[in-house]
Amino acid sequence: MTEILYQGHGSLRITALEGAVIYIDPFAGKGYDVPADMILVTHGHFDHNKTSKPAKKDGCVIWTYRDFLVDGKYLTKTLGRVTVRALEAYNKNHRKDECVGFVLMLGEKKVYVAGDTSKTDMMASLAGENLDCAFLPIDGKYNMGPEEAAECAQLIQAKRVVPYHMVPMTPLGGKGFDQKRAEEFHAENRVILPAGKTLTLD
Repeated sequence: MTEILYQGHGSLRITALEGAVIYIDPFAGKGYDVPADMILVTHGHFDHNKTSKPAKKDGCVIWTYRDFLVDGKYLTKTLGRVTVRALEAYNKNHRKDECVGFVLMLGEKKVYVAGDTSKTDMMASLAGENLDCAFLPIDGKYNMGPEEAAECAQLIQAKRVVPYHMVPMTPLGGKGFDQKRAEEFHAENRVILPAGKTLTLD
């Protein structure tokens, strides 16, 4: 069983595979007390890279976009039974050579976390991967808005599609979830996951 805690904004905690704990883009919300095996950072903006927040197990690895995007090539890394593959992420506010999204392979489960992005050329390639879940940003200011995200959801064809990164935040935090904005994301298999709630993939 895989559990995904949406901490708010772009921050996630995934628990899978005999208790392996993965944080992605730590910044918002609570729930950083469970020690991490792995911390992933999609890009260097302040609202995605507070790697000091999660508790850490001995041997915890911190992998950022720099570890996955080398000389223009998107890499795959494995720790134990968790495999992470990088994909392109970019738009006018996020340089293609400084941002990535992630596909996490967690045993039989596969999760796509788009990071900060708009529609990319690689998204169509995900259609045949039978994704269990995808997280897509919808803020419409620094990333694509709900309509473009819905187009991406149609391309990706994940079993569940969760809108996240809904409103801009400041270095001190802010509103990590917006129900009204989430409801503007019209996609088949949409799952609205409020901040602090958990999605179970079984």
